[in-house]
Amino acid sequence: MHILVPGGAGYVGSRLVPALLDKGYAVTVFDLFLYGEHLFDDLKKNPKLTQIKADLRDMSAVEKAMKGCNAVIHLACISNDPSFELNPQLGKEINLDCFEPLVKLAKKLKVQRFIYASSSSVYGVKAEPNVTEDMLLEPLTDYSRFKADCEKILMKYVSDDFICTVLRPATVCGYGPRQRLDVVVNILTNLAYHTGKIKVMGGDQMRPNIHIEDMVRAYLHVLESPKELVNRETFNVGYHNHTVMQLSKMVQKVVGKKRPVELVVEISNDNRSYHVSSEKMARKLGFKAQFTIENAVEDLVKAFDAGKIPDSMNDIRYYNIKTMKAVNLQ
Repeated sequence: MHILVPGGAGYVGSRLVPALLDKGYAVTVFDLFLYGEHLFDDLKKNPKLTQIKADLRDMSAVEKAMKGCNAVIHLACISNDPSFELNPQLGKEINLDCFEPLVKLAKKLKVQRFIYASSSSVYGVKAEPNVTEDMLLEPLTDYSRFKADCEKILMKYVSDDFICTVLRPATVCGYGPRQRLDVVVNILTNLAYHTGKIKVMGGDQMRPNIHIEDMVRAYLHVLESPKELVNRETFNVGYHNHTVMQLSKMVQKVVGKKRPVELVVEISNDNRSYHVSSEKMARKLGFKAQFTIENAVEDLVKAFDAGKIPDSMNDIRYYNIKTMKAVNLQ
């Protein structure tokens, strides 16, 4: 099987692509490589890896990359609300406008499987203790609204020969070769490790998280599941529902083994609170998380100790919005 991974040089892609290659798949990474072009240098000699530096809005480049591929794992987007809001028109073009042409192209080229990375933020703020896949989508921002729109677009083209699956990931955490330090657990760990102080904004908001290794496992699991179990299906992938304060205390405990960590609570007007259920994926596909939030923090601490994330407080490559500002993509 040959798999096209738009956005494969991103945070999750940096762990997913090597995992796909380890499984023996041929992989084409289609990405702008905004966060560094040397991500897969140690895999360059692998004949099953193809890297294409191109813009997702360039359909001729997409078509060329997609020819001969059996599956698409679509990770590409302007990720997270602040980066999206920096240039809403750019966000719309990449996250929404080019999606339907890409799906049409996949179907025309007889791609057999299409897995779309949506987001658990499509639910908006819910009062229910467990948010399941059949609940009403009430996205709060254009970023999450376009994710919901793309889900609907994809399902318009589904057929018995074009297997379409939507995953709604929680916030990913842990170490990746293309590291992000602008997501909640990773932010807290970076602050705790380097400053000895965690600033907790609010604290009562629920934040579902998933270890990056479990996220990679989820993509592989869906890719390899029998088509009758995953076609036309949507799955939440977010196994640990904790408040920001609970997450902060977990980080404090793990990093506290190396140095004292102080918690400082500040008022926040961020009312986003998500608490998603991943029981459907466990029930239908037999998939369960194997890694904890503490595992993610431990992995980050090891990476900091080993010098794998140099200048983590300042280097813009770890922060999506800072990089987007610097490259000024149009």
